[in-house]
Amino acid sequence: MAALRWKRIVIKVGSALIAPAGKGCSTRYLLAIARFISECKLQGTEVVLVSSGSVAAGRAAIPFSHQPLPINVKQAMAAIGQSQMMMMWSQLLDCPCAQILLTHDDLRDRKRYLNIDNTLRTLLSHQALPIVNENDTVATAELKVGDNDNLAAMVAIVVDADALIICSDIDGLYTANPRTDANAIFIPKVEQINADIYAMAGGSHHAVGTGGMVTKLQAAAKASAQGIETLIINGQRASSFDALLNGENAGTLFCAQPGKQSAKKHWLLHSSKATAQVTLDEGAVQALLHKGASLLAKGVTQVTGDFDKGDAIWLVDTAGIKLAKGVSQYSAPELNKIKGIHSSGIEVVLGYCPSEVAVHRDDLVLMEQG
Repeated sequence: MAALRWKRIVIKVGSALIAPAGKGCSTRYLLAIARFISECKLQGTEVVLVSSGSVAAGRAAIPFSHQPLPINVKQAMAAIGQSQMMMMWSQLLDCPCAQILLTHDDLRDRKRYLNIDNTLRTLLSHQALPIVNENDTVATAELKVGDNDNLAAMVAIVVDADALIICSDIDGLYTANPRTDANAIFIPKVEQINADIYAMAGGSHHAVGTGGMVTKLQAAAKASAQGIETLIINGQRASSFDALLNGENAGTLFCAQPGKQSAKKHWLLHSSKATAQVTLDEGAVQALLHKGASLLAKGVTQVTGDFDKGDAIWLVDTAGIKLAKGVSQYSAPELNKIKGIHSSGIEVVLGYCPSEVAVHRDDLVLMEQG
């Protein structure tokens, strides 16, 4: 078995794999997926699972034949099915499973985005498996991402994943729908997604799915544009996961686009507003510039201006030169109290320690020095 080339992956599993009959959870296709996740974790690859299926899983509990399902009925089914789905994953996987339910607003709001990022990072650091789903029990049309393919791409960007693996019930991308066109040709690799690629996609054929090849291409475009390799594979075939574990590509590979900043760093550099700044000692400057390190409170010598936890701040050297912009894990009053002290002393000073770092390395972007 070859070593995986990825250090962090997001795997998306759709309703058609969770509940292939459309009424309740089934392990029919999930055993192979669970084995793949376990093997990834054994190799030291961090995994985030984006799992659809709560509505399909809860459908048997609320008999309702009218189509389309009213929103209140779908929400009730999701409320029942979500717990069943989590129970099934917990039984299949020999690790703690953590439920993360999101709406579009959670990802648009910067403070909530930061909290999601921190929670996912903490779960991964403790070898737990985050299981993400759209919060169908409360989400309405204006709050919804709409499909878990695009949600998976957003999650992959949030956690700075190396790869996004979208499990489908088809082998990958074809030049046409292989179910209706015998001349459809399989495409193993896509260098860049353009109008011609989108023209090959059709809608969802599955009764319990909300996506289709179009939403998978949208997700691949989002992720690959941020430097994340994306694969659409047949999740019904155990051989797909065997191939990945052997270092081979399965399905269709969408190449990561070169020279792209992550969405978070692009936001930090171009969209975030930073008026306050913290001054670093020489040791912190060197660690920041040359070691890819996070900023510890110990390396802070001065706090200038007011800011809250989650705000962007400038990181400057003793001459006032801006070295980086980052998201602070502490407010200005808190950082003033803990500046210059070791991380182990934060709780003694503040009475709590929400973070051992002042600015995490994943939450900062270095400035080009002239």
